[in-house]
Amino acid sequence: MIRVVRKGSKAAQELPASTDAFVWLRLYQVETQDLVPHGARQPLWWTLRHPVRPLSYHAVHRMFERANSLAGTSATLHALRHTAAFRMAEDPALPLTDVQFVLGHAQLSTTQIYLTPRKQDVIRRVLAHHAEQARRAAQRAVPTPAPGYQPEVLDVLFGRASS
Repeated sequence: MIRVVRKGSKAAQELPASTDAFVWLRLYQVETQDLVPHGARQPLWWTLRHPVRPLSYHAVHRMFERANSLAGTSATLHALRHTAAFRMAEDPALPLTDVQFVLGHAQLSTTQIYLTPRKQDVIRRVLAHHAEQARRAAQRAVPTPAPGYQPEVLDVLFGRASS
């Protein structure tokens, strides 16, 4: 678990984090061991420029701008949040209410925007649906008509006759 401070309410909230996140966090802590204050009441992220101070949202934003300039990209903190939200929302094993909790949304309807499918995903799933329907139709056997009915007459009646 990791404790975050919510942007709007400033309330502290504990959230689950991946084991990879804790590996990277530990590497950061080792790297900054003698450079920044540590403790339960201290901020986690610090600038590495002197004088060291807690890393603000604006400082992270500037850091992203510099990285984007070097990499020729345009990533933002908010884009990272959206990517994480979409990935969590599309996981069938993770209820949308859990995604809502992690994102800190007061209303589930706010979280539901992340259920908007990507065009290529819709196309892939609908084509798979059609293929499955065709496979099932091919497996269905034409039932033997009841005694007294002529199969060729039933074929005409149900549109199965070949012209």
